[in-house]
Amino acid sequence: MKRRMLGTFGVLLAGAALLAGCGKSSSSSSSSSSNSGAKDAKKFPEATATATAKKGGSITVAEETDTPVKGVFLNELSDSAVDSNFMTYGNESLFATDDQYKINNKGAATFKMDRKAKTVTIEVKKGVKWSDGKQVTAKDVEYSYEIIANKASQSSRYTSSLADIVGLAEYHDGKSKKISGIEMPDGENGRKVVLHFKEMKPGMTQSGNGFFWESAAPYHYLKDVPFSKLQSSDKVRKNPLFFGPYKLSKLVRGQSATWVRNPYYYRGKAKLDKITISVISPNSASQSIKSKKFDIIDVVNSQWKEVKGTKGYNFVANIPLSYSYMGFKVGTWDKKTGSVKMNKNSKMSNRYLRQAMGYAMNVDEVTQHYTQGLSFRVKTLVPEDFGDFYDKSVKGFPLNIKKANALLDKAGYKKKKGETYRRDPNGKKLTIHLAAMSGNPNQEAIVQNYLQQWKKIGLHVTLTTGRLIEFNSFYDKVQNDDPSVDVFMAAWSLSSEPTQDDLYGPKAPFNFERFATSENTKLLKEMSSDKAFNHSYRVQKFHEWQQYMQKEAFVVPLTNAYSITAVNSKLVNYSTKPSKAATLWYETGFKK
Repeated sequence: MKRRMLGTFGVLLAGAALLAGCGKSSSSSSSSSSNSGAKDAKKFPEATATATAKKGGSITVAEETDTPVKGVFLNELSDSAVDSNFMTYGNESLFATDDQYKINNKGAATFKMDRKAKTVTIEVKKGVKWSDGKQVTAKDVEYSYEIIANKASQSSRYTSSLADIVGLAEYHDGKSKKISGIEMPDGENGRKVVLHFKEMKPGMTQSGNGFFWESAAPYHYLKDVPFSKLQSSDKVRKNPLFFGPYKLSKLVRGQSATWVRNPYYYRGKAKLDKITISVISPNSASQSIKSKKFDIIDVVNSQWKEVKGTKGYNFVANIPLSYSYMGFKVGTWDKKTGSVKMNKNSKMSNRYLRQAMGYAMNVDEVTQHYTQGLSFRVKTLVPEDFGDFYDKSVKGFPLNIKKANALLDKAGYKKKKGETYRRDPNGKKLTIHLAAMSGNPNQEAIVQNYLQQWKKIGLHVTLTTGRLIEFNSFYDKVQNDDPSVDVFMAAWSLSSEPTQDDLYGPKAPFNFERFATSENTKLLKEMSSDKAFNHSYRVQKFHEWQQYMQKEAFVVPLTNAYSITAVNSKLVNYSTKPSKAATLWYETGFKK
C-alpha cells in the first residue's frame, strides 16, 4: 500500500512528527453503527481533477480546532499540527519526494548521499529566495541546526537522531561554538552544505527520517534575535519569512492568516491571488460545509451523514499517517542530561496495570457506533501504510474484560470487602488521573464511556482538572510532566519514514511517557544501525520492537481514521499525494 500524505491536518511538511488533536478525524456522535462512511471514503480519489488553472481568485480554508493558534511560525521551534497548517502556504520543504516519500531532486534543493564517506550533500537551487527577495544560502541551512541544538531556544526538535551529525552534541552541550560536522564548501553565502555523520542510517533517502533537517531558516533576518527570544519574537510570530509560493500578508493572532503570492517564488507565480485560513469550531464544520462558507474544509467524521450530499464540492479522502493513543507516565524529563528519567516506582510502572487498562477499552464498539466506519482501531504503533515494517501478528488490545481482571489480580491490585475499586499492591487506595483533550463535539461522551469501562474492572479513573482540557493546556501539562497526569490520550501526525527513535527514544523530548529501558533503546538502535541497510534485518527489528511495545504497553494505540476533505468543485490540482506536496499550493487554482 502506498504511504499517503498527512491528510487529517492538511498537507504538512513530511519531515517531522507533530502534536495533534484527538478529535478531527475520530469525532463521534450518536449515529448509526453502519459502515457506510468507510464505503463512501474508499470511493473518493486522493486528488481533484488535474487541469490548467487560471491566474487569480481567492480561497478560504477552514482550520477546525477548539484552541487558539499558538502562532510559532518557524519549523525549528514549532511542534503543533495547527501551526503547521497555518503556515503551509509559504512553508515549503527543501526537498520534494515521490509518492513513497523517497527524496528526489525536484524541490528547492538537491540531495546526494555518500554512504562510504558518511556524508549527505544538500545544494539549494539558484533562485530559491525568501519572501524578502534574498537567496536561500548554505548558512540558512546550517542556522536551522543551530536553532534546534542551542539549549536557549528550547526547541523540542533536538533528538539523538540529529545528534548523529558530527559536532552537533558538542554544540548543544556548549563545548563548541560551531557545529564541526556541517561544512559549507562555498562559504556561508554559497548554496552547498555537506553534513558529516558518525553513522549512516538506512532511512536517510526517505523524507521524514529525522537524521537531518529538511527546512532552512532565514539567518539574515533572524540573526540579531537571541536564541532565547526567538520563540516570542515578532519576526517568528507576526512577520515570518518563507521561500514557498505565498507570503504572510495579514495575521489575526490565534484566529486567521491571509497569504498572498510570494513575488520571488522560484517556480514562478502561484495560481491564486490570496488564501485565507480561519479557525472554526469542529462543532460548526457541517454547517459551514452546507452553507459553502469555505472552499476547502475537512469533514468531521461524525458529521459525514449530514454533509455527504452537499453539492458544489468534490470530496477527496485518504488514510493519514497518524494515530491516537493512550500514554502512561512512568518518569520525567531530565533537562540537565536531555534525557528520560524513568521512575520504576511510579503509579503506572506496573505493565499488567497498563495492559489491563488497554484490554478494558471497547474501542471497536466506539468506532463502529459513532463514526460510520470512518474510524478504526489500530493494533500497533507502526501504521499499516509502512508496508512490511508493520507487524500484522500484533493484536493490540481488543476488548477483553476477563483478561483485564485476571491481569490486575495477578499484579496484586485487589479490592477490600465492600469496596468498589481496587487498591494498589501495597494496599493503598488507587486513583488514576487521566488527561484528555477537548476538540470534537462528543469527546466527553467517549471519555466518560472509557471511565465506565475501567470501573468495570475496579479501577478508579478520574479526569485531570475534572474535565477535558483544550489542546495547548493539555500539551503544556503532558510535556512538562505535570504530577496531576498519570495517563493521557493524545495523537501524532507522523513523519513519513518509520524510524521510531524521535518519538520513543531515551533522548526524545517527544517521549512523553518517559519510558526508557535498555531493551527499548537496544531495539531502536538496531532498527537504524548499519546492519539495518539489510532490509530483512530491519524489518525483523521493527517487528521485535512492536512485540516488545505490546508487552510493555506504555503506549496503547487507539484509532486512526479516513480523512475526508471537501474541496470547492471549481478548484483543480488539489492533491493529498506525497509527490504533490512541494507544488500543491503553487498549482492549486480555479479551473480555466
